[in-house]
Amino acid sequence: MEQIKVADFYKGLSFEGFLLVRTSQKRTSNNGGNYLDMTLADNSADINAKVWDPMATPPDAGSVIKVRAAITEYNGRLQMRVDKFRPTMDGDRVDVGDLVASAPEPPDAMRKEIDDTVAAFQNPVLKTLCQALIAQVSDQLMYYPAAQRMHHAERSGLMHHMTGMLRAAKALLPCYPFLEADLVLAGVLVHDLSKITEMRADTLGNVSEYTTEGLLLGHLVVGVSQVREAARQHNIPQDDEYVLLLQHMIISHHGIAEHGSPRPPMFPEAEMLSILDEMDARMNEMESVLKRTPRGVFSEKIWSLERRMYHPRYLGEPEETAPAPEEPQPARTERPNAQSAYEGLL
Repeated sequence: MEQIKVADFYKGLSFEGFLLVRTSQKRTSNNGGNYLDMTLADNSADINAKVWDPMATPPDAGSVIKVRAAITEYNGRLQMRVDKFRPTMDGDRVDVGDLVASAPEPPDAMRKEIDDTVAAFQNPVLKTLCQALIAQVSDQLMYYPAAQRMHHAERSGLMHHMTGMLRAAKALLPCYPFLEADLVLAGVLVHDLSKITEMRADTLGNVSEYTTEGLLLGHLVVGVSQVREAARQHNIPQDDEYVLLLQHMIISHHGIAEHGSPRPPMFPEAEMLSILDEMDARMNEMESVLKRTPRGVFSEKIWSLERRMYHPRYLGEPEETAPAPEEPQPARTERPNAQSAYEGLL
């Protein structure tokens, strides 16, 4: 399956090919008309797509569809104006591996790194809690993403985030010998585990929606309750110092109230966890932006970072030449019948 990658889309491009449906909803425009609002993706990036057909039916999240569309721009960001789409059919040569963004390392290797880290703990309370919490989500951890759209939004992205933070922590701990290493590493391992109950994801790592528990409570609050329950199940007193410290690290790792933490980090290991989390998340997002931004060019505004990103002309990095944009086709806002969004796409 050879087709231009989403990361290489440009304004004016006419695209026909297969894409993964991350989200799909029917919405109502300001003038009262219905349209489809979708997020479509391959393994390089995702893009918002609109289907201006009042009769079109939203495809299922996690499905693969064939799309004919024009690439436009809205509010400084690329967008697809879909003229036609259909589900995949027998005979379509679709390699799902080309459509699903995945962590750069095998899940088994990342899982072994996590398990080996816990096995080396000297603190018996932290070892017991981490082993218990990881065991509860053992199967899902192998494929779950760390987010729906932000950092590490990929198959096995949660483990990618965890192992990235583990490596950074192990590199920094010798610089600050007063920190308790097991406590920092335990915080890294459990701080986001409850995202598995916060989001619904399929085995391809595609998040279809947030759960009721995730929307009402969020993974910080749920994570604190999971530590407490794990301690109870293993006969560890609720007021054990390390149970409380680990709970505080989870609830404070977003740093400030504006980012969702009801408490700021109140001891050094909690502060280190918050720094590691933000650093790994931002570096992952910036790496993704650079991959889709030519050298010497500024990206669109990245809302999660609240800025545009510049791709420097790094020494030794090959220069890329963007193809000449095609003339965009005129917009079509009306369809003659309910099947029009599907007609003529083979």
